Amino acid sequence: MIRVLIADDEPMIRAGVRAVLATDPEIDVVAEAADGHDAVELVHRHRPAVAVLDIRMPGTNGIEAAAEIRRTVPGTGVVMLTTFGEDDYILQALGGGVTGFLIKSGEPEELIAGVRAVADGAAYLSPKVAARVVAHLSATGAGALAGRRTAARERVGALTARERDVLAFLGSGLSNGQIARRLHLVEGTVKAHVSSILARLGVDNRAAAAVVAHEAGIVAPPQPPPER
Repeated sequence: MIRVLIADDEPMIRAGVRAVLATDPEIDVVAEAADGHDAVELVHRHRPAVAVLDIRMPGTNGIEAAAEIRRTVPGTGVVMLTTFGEDDYILQALGGGVTGFLIKSGEPEELIAGVRAVADGAAYLSPKVAARVVAHLSATGAGALAGRRTAARERVGALTARERDVLAFLGSGLSNGQIARRLHLVEGTVKAHVSSILARLGVDNRAAAAVVAHEAGIVAPPQPPPER
């Protein structure tokens, strides 16, 4: 069972997220919070596998809460809920170790996929979030889109063929175990490949590596829905 905490200052959003997650019998929402401070307190109390946080909340916002959760309860993964127009916040969250990003207006299946991926230790970027990140980086002095794509492809080109395969699946939100099954490898071998990929790309976490995969255009097709 995947234990989940939801934090959003809008009761209707919390209710909607809970309703979507309730359709998966393997997900259990154990707590809800209306702000980041309470979210951190409840994570300490309930130790969920995943905390689903609104990126902007009064008082302690989602980014600050995520950083505190990652620092004090590293076993809890964080999925960030965002809306269009919050690109700067997304980039800050990427730097803070958040590994799941979803658009509030996205499909319900994406929410379940994102929670499952992060619970498995993977990174999950909604395709819309990935597109926004790439476009935002290109529009803020970080290089034109074509230039960033070329740079990303050059960085990916420095990887081994097997590392490129692993990165492609990492970019689509698969965990080490799922990648191992796709590529017929031992999970420990995939873990070693991921560590090497992060070092070669010069990024700190799987979500940042996933952004590079999206920029380079090598993201593998998503995993089929799990059998129930």
